[in-house]
Amino acid sequence: MPELTFGEKLLIARKQLDLYQYQMADRLGVHANSITKYERGEGKPHAAVVRMFDLLCEQQNIRFDEYQSTQKFKGDAMKIVLAEKVSPATLAVFAAEPELNVLTHDQLPDGLAAALADADALVVRSAVQVDDALMEKAPKLRVIGRAGVGVDNIDAEAATRRGIVVMNTPGANAVAVAELAIGLMIALARKVPAANASMHAGKWEKKNLQGAELRGKTLGILGLGRVGLEVAKRARGFGLEILGSDPFVSAAVAREAGIKLVTPDELFAGSDYLTLHVGLTPQTNGIINAKTLATMKKGVRIVNCARGELVVDADIIDALNSGQVAGAALDVFTVEPLKDSPYFAMDNVILSPHIAGSTAEAQEAVGVQIAQQVRDYLKFGVVQNAVNLPSLSHEEYKQLAPFIDMAGRLGAFLAQAGKSGIEAIDIVYSGTLAEAKTDLVRNAAIAGLLQGSENVNRINAAAVAQERGIRIHEEKTGTHRGGAASVLTLELHTANGGSRASATVIHGEQPRLLEFDSIDIETPLEGNLLVCRNLDVPGVIGRIGTILGEHGVNIANFTLGRERAGAKPVKALAVVQVDAPVSDTVLTALATIEALIEARPVQLPEPGF
Repeated sequence: MPELTFGEKLLIARKQLDLYQYQMADRLGVHANSITKYERGEGKPHAAVVRMFDLLCEQQNIRFDEYQSTQKFKGDAMKIVLAEKVSPATLAVFAAEPELNVLTHDQLPDGLAAALADADALVVRSAVQVDDALMEKAPKLRVIGRAGVGVDNIDAEAATRRGIVVMNTPGANAVAVAELAIGLMIALARKVPAANASMHAGKWEKKNLQGAELRGKTLGILGLGRVGLEVAKRARGFGLEILGSDPFVSAAVAREAGIKLVTPDELFAGSDYLTLHVGLTPQTNGIINAKTLATMKKGVRIVNCARGELVVDADIIDALNSGQVAGAALDVFTVEPLKDSPYFAMDNVILSPHIAGSTAEAQEAVGVQIAQQVRDYLKFGVVQNAVNLPSLSHEEYKQLAPFIDMAGRLGAFLAQAGKSGIEAIDIVYSGTLAEAKTDLVRNAAIAGLLQGSENVNRINAAAVAQERGIRIHEEKTGTHRGGAASVLTLELHTANGGSRASATVIHGEQPRLLEFDSIDIETPLEGNLLVCRNLDVPGVIGRIGTILGEHGVNIANFTLGRERAGAKPVKALAVVQVDAPVSDTVLTALATIEALIEARPVQLPEPGF
């Protein structure tokens, strides 16, 4: 039997110790990229690294006796089906691997289902629908690669049940999107569309086309994920002052990128140019509205290459007509394709048909990237940019699924009701939950906490947190105060203090909040919630109920709790479950209650979602 390579041993040890590549890198004192290279069989580790690894294996009792090296015993060639057309560069990645047998989209005479009967991998773009019925025809399928970001055409839940990894390629088009955002800013500042139109009309209107420079202006970036950071990198070259707002990015990451981290309100008030790069969540839906537009500088210019739903169309149209907004450049829209829109008649609006990521380089990059990811998974078991986690058996997944769902809800609750600006997250598993494989529970919790961050999911959540400079600490304990058999506790550490919440699952499927910021309270983690903190004095509960009733808000559930002990006056907590989202008008009315410290709306999925 051939001896295992260092990279193979490294991969086996990581799986046994349940470590990410960056966590193994910390233990061995190397960069995470080195771990990736070693596992791919690239490069030779330093003798000191090998000694550190051997010592770690000895301490953790990691054994390799039962494993065979794949270097000589690869068995039959692994089959990859490319269901849609890909670039020559993508094919070249697979062609360089003799153990990979590739079928392209034009080599499927009996159809896709027949080709998948003995396939190990499937690669698609956006046209092919990969549903449970198709996966049933592919009993050997181990990985589905999506050359692009969205995975709407792939049933990821069905893939998880069948033990199939689903990967996508987030970030491959980040540069393309960032370049268009910068280009649209320049086009707005220098009135390029109007200049082009007048020249094509045979006119020479130089005097009417005086523009403005970017130099010395302030750029506000809402969302500091991959695209937002790429925008900042390019904006610095134009001499722009850069403000950024993202509750999921640490101050250290922002500082390194030359960005001053501010609140959304400060961002809106201080920007000459505003560019949007956030995902669509209940908190960001319609974030550019009449209220926020009114707080901006007169003459602000707005660029949206993210999601159309971020902008309330009627409100920005009013602001454009009044001059509050000097110009807007929109690449995305609430309904696409855009038809019969008031934007068509507006000279101070630049429109493009969702082309931010549509460059030859970006399209080539996503193809090459997914080919590399699929290759590395088949050869080395290295999982990159997966959107599910099939490392559980069907029975394990079935038992853990309610806790995975609960963890995501608890994270989303704490993200909306707790403090912003996360620097570190503590995750504590108590009771029988501590005995389970908690990777997916952890990642669901982090994904819930980072729900407004771009392209975060249950697989990449921990890696995204690390990328944002957020530290993760996990702890497992056999007991928890109270009678629940399994409890998950999340604690956030922020520059503004901490927030802590605990939850469990009752009756096998119902997620319940048990504690929030040291106050015991049991309430469903579902639907529309109103979280109220107040001084524990008479009359507050009645006033909350009266105001909600006066505004036509129906109360489905009303739960209360208060501090166990401590300084006076005692603080109390109310979590009100209502039938519809709480409006700003209602929140303004609630703010008139003297003893009410704060009221925050929280939106969570309904049961079964």
